[in-house]
Amino acid sequence: MTSLKDKTLFISGASRGIGKAIALRAAADGANIVVAAKTAEPHPKLPGTIHSAAAEIESAGGRALPVVLDVRSEEQVQAAVKQAADTFGGIDILINNASAISLTGTVETPMKRVDLMFGVNVRGTYLCSRVCVPYLRQADNPHILTLAPPLNMDAKWFKDHVAYTISKYGMSMCVLGMAEEFRDAGIAVNALWPRTVVDTVALRMLGGIIKPENCRHPEIVADAAHTVLTRNSREFTGQFVIDDEILRDEGITDFDKYAVVADGDLTTDLFLER
Repeated sequence: MTSLKDKTLFISGASRGIGKAIALRAAADGANIVVAAKTAEPHPKLPGTIHSAAAEIESAGGRALPVVLDVRSEEQVQAAVKQAADTFGGIDILINNASAISLTGTVETPMKRVDLMFGVNVRGTYLCSRVCVPYLRQADNPHILTLAPPLNMDAKWFKDHVAYTISKYGMSMCVLGMAEEFRDAGIAVNALWPRTVVDTVALRMLGGIIKPENCRHPEIVADAAHTVLTRNSREFTGQFVIDDEILRDEGITDFDKYAVVADGDLTTDLFLER
């Protein structure tokens, strides 16, 4: 399969950034996109809402269903997934993209922020996956794709931001376990992580610790996601995919188009060796 035409993608956190980029790439094929995110009204600091993203998706050739969703709420997730299935006749793909971040040490991270990261990252991934599985069982080539890093128990990935690392690795462990749990059902469960830091609004909200010229655009993750999602779900599962590696496997060797600045000094993302 090389196209996502008529496939229905439920994407958490799709109003901006990587989630929206994945949505727009699928929309170019003629896919149905459920834009599931919290922002319904314009945010004073963050551009983009579920409605503006939906308009872009439809302009790109897809069909869009904007849904207000807090992935921590079981009731909201159940209602959103049912609405998506009722609108488009089912769900083929779940993208667990929603994520909260705080790159702070143990003492500097208040419990409210810890609860947010664990709630969005771990609980949200687990919950969305759990609720979507009955619909995915009925799909022809079902996929769960989670934006999570490969597991690496080296202490250096924990010491500066213990809570954030635990929460992201919690997402990774959902992939590890669910890939085996749903292998016989033919539901692919994979993780995707960028080689380099990606230039998003969320990154800029961290206070400029990494400059845009040291980043790639979200489109590289979107193209990598498209590659994963068009593979046979019974043959490609349980993988921790790095964006440029899977694109290279597809014969793509020129990554300059993804760089914010051509020939820029790219910063390797967290959890990956240089």
